[in-house]
Amino acid sequence: MAIKPSSFPPASRSLRTRKRLLAGPDAEHLRNMVETATIELVPMKSLDRAISELRPASTISMTCSPAKSIEATLDAAEELIAAGHRVTPHISARMVQTPDHLRSIHERLGQLGIREIFLVAGDASPPGYLFDAIEFLDEFLRLDDADGSQHRQIDHIGYTAYPDAHPIIPEEQLHAALHRKQGMILASGRTAHVSTQMCFSPDEIRGWLRRERDAGLTVPVHLGIPGVLEITKLMTTGMRLGVGPSLRYLSKNRRALRRLMTQRSFEPDTLLRPLASDLAPLGVDGIHLYTFNQVDTTELWRERTLTEAS
Repeated sequence: MAIKPSSFPPASRSLRTRKRLLAGPDAEHLRNMVETATIELVPMKSLDRAISELRPASTISMTCSPAKSIEATLDAAEELIAAGHRVTPHISARMVQTPDHLRSIHERLGQLGIREIFLVAGDASPPGYLFDAIEFLDEFLRLDDADGSQHRQIDHIGYTAYPDAHPIIPEEQLHAALHRKQGMILASGRTAHVSTQMCFSPDEIRGWLRRERDAGLTVPVHLGIPGVLEITKLMTTGMRLGVGPSLRYLSKNRRALRRLMTQRSFEPDTLLRPLASDLAPLGVDGIHLYTFNQVDTTELWRERTLTEAS
């Protein structure tokens, strides 16, 4: 993919002159994370443009919108797979309407050759026949193993984590669900990972990781961070797409908010740099980039970052 330098927000041209991200003792681990980062796409009007801006053979996380359907997510996944990308579709538990609907989703995953899904509870209100991700797991694992483990379609399941808490669900309940999902997936013989919702505090991310590792979280963690986005777009689009609660750290921390608002754009370095020495020891082996379909600027950041390191 060819990206014109003029498409990149002016403030981010400092990438050419500032201290390199991929330097020092943590460079190899960080480089691998940047190289293999997952790009999250959203099924909205800008999706076609976003797809056209992807690098060849990208790793894509295709979200599920309550304004559309799980089938719309799987349709987009089919298009991306046909274009040569590796795709993990999000499945929203609360959008599954009936047992027959769940079976049709499972069948479609098999038709597409998809071996990995990312599970979210979702925001659909009212929900279908499944209330949350744990109820979905119970039903889905039983369905996927119905003909024996040698015939299962899904080998790996990712799921969500919340370092910056949740606006509705108490922290104790989040903690319990995090570990229960891990137990259910691993006990089924599958592998798993968690991707974190956006959090803008390195200290909160680091503290959360240490607490959950000490409590028995063993699966790999993918750090969920925004790609390269104009600050105004990060705030407005994030609120509209339901990640507003993850922006609340900024309202609690005036210093961080003031520092962020003096920039034209957010860059992943903002979080990766202060966390660099903690990522490998705490089992963070992936990056999940929330692009809000602004793929071009995020891919230019990745291209420049990797070029600087070579």
